[in-house]
Amino acid sequence: MNQLDNHSENTDRQFQEAVNSVEATLERLRGCSDRERAELKSDFVQLNEMYDKISNGRVEIVIFGEISTGKSALINALIGKQIADVDVQGGWTQQVWGTRWEGAGHRIRGFDNSELVLIDTPGINEVGGADRAELAETTARQADLILFVTDSDLNETEFAALVELAAVQKPIIFVFNKKDLYPEKDLQALLKVLAQRLGDLISPNLVVTTAADPRAVEYVIEKPGGSHRAEWRKPAPEVAELKSLILKTLDKEGLGLIAINAALFAADKSDRIAALRVEMRNRQATQLIWTMAGTKSVVVAFSPGIVDIISGLAIDAVMVFSLSKVYGLNFSMAQARNLSKAIGKAAGIFALGEITSWGASALKVATVQLGVVLTAIPQGAAAGFSSYIIGQAAKHYFEHGGSWGSGSAKSVVSDILKNTDKDSVLNHLKEEIRSKLKRNRHARDAAE
Repeated sequence: MNQLDNHSENTDRQFQEAVNSVEATLERLRGCSDRERAELKSDFVQLNEMYDKISNGRVEIVIFGEISTGKSALINALIGKQIADVDVQGGWTQQVWGTRWEGAGHRIRGFDNSELVLIDTPGINEVGGADRAELAETTARQADLILFVTDSDLNETEFAALVELAAVQKPIIFVFNKKDLYPEKDLQALLKVLAQRLGDLISPNLVVTTAADPRAVEYVIEKPGGSHRAEWRKPAPEVAELKSLILKTLDKEGLGLIAINAALFAADKSDRIAALRVEMRNRQATQLIWTMAGTKSVVVAFSPGIVDIISGLAIDAVMVFSLSKVYGLNFSMAQARNLSKAIGKAAGIFALGEITSWGASALKVATVQLGVVLTAIPQGAAAGFSSYIIGQAAKHYFEHGGSWGSGSAKSVVSDILKNTDKDSVLNHLKEEIRSKLKRNRHARDAAE
């Protein structure tokens, strides 16, 4: 097998791996909860578009540049007909749009119906361009090849945009347009300056000059009899060198570009899915823990006699059961009850904290509930704190897929207690109780 065959085989393998990575990421997205899928709706659309793109061998060439650099004119010149409107004042392109490059004479190997698509983007310096800049970055990440267009020395906005695009890790062809506006000597001097500024960002063999929409030139025509007349004619666009460079790049790396782009895109989306799921689940779990801890504080504080103990245990079990659902695990109530008890024992809560609860319960019974005012705040806050610790430990357990990871229940709870601001949690829970106490008629009557 020769070197060319080896390269072709490796490229084919990379391409199939890229297809598999996009499919796997789509499957992972389908496995998200309804809430997560709603948050990732745009990602799902983009992944489906990428799957369609890679399955059909579609190459997307995205064009970036400031307003009035001739991006739209460049598209027209490459295609050979008027597709995009050209406004001499610039800034007309308000959204990303694309068009098929028919007649380019290029097909990706193995795809009889492959196509090239030229995609224009809003000018990078347009007013209110923050949203469009984000849209442009998203488009760049889906692109296989980038054309960066300028018509003069790079200003700071252009250079910053070019650096950001280079970070996307896509091949970039640097296009110096409107070369017809410069005398040859000035053009060469400017290109030398640009070469120095581009440095390692753009390879010198990926820099090309064009005249996509050349200005009209005055011709003096001699008429019969020796008289003269002036006539203005618009020269043909000069984009042959750019077209040749694009097709040469695609002939050499076309399938590989699609494969690398799809793999990078899938990896980026996979990371985003993972990060968002962690963020959403943590947020939901934390809110649930605080809610249940506050509920337990109030219920334990105001429940009559032994009922407060039973109610507190039930609330812990419900909290653990609900947390298991947040993390996609199907715990039964019996399993949730056992896990909450195991965590409580590991924390010493049932060995120490319950003494306070039982003593407070006895006081309530002996005083026929008159002890509520005396016991409500300390007992409720202690009960809520124990629920908070149980919740945090259960959260760790579920985050690790239903295990304690490399530690044990005792070590995990120990770390949580060490890193928890106990006073802050207790004060928060005491405020919850005081708030309910003010609205509790029976507690007010007892106090009076």
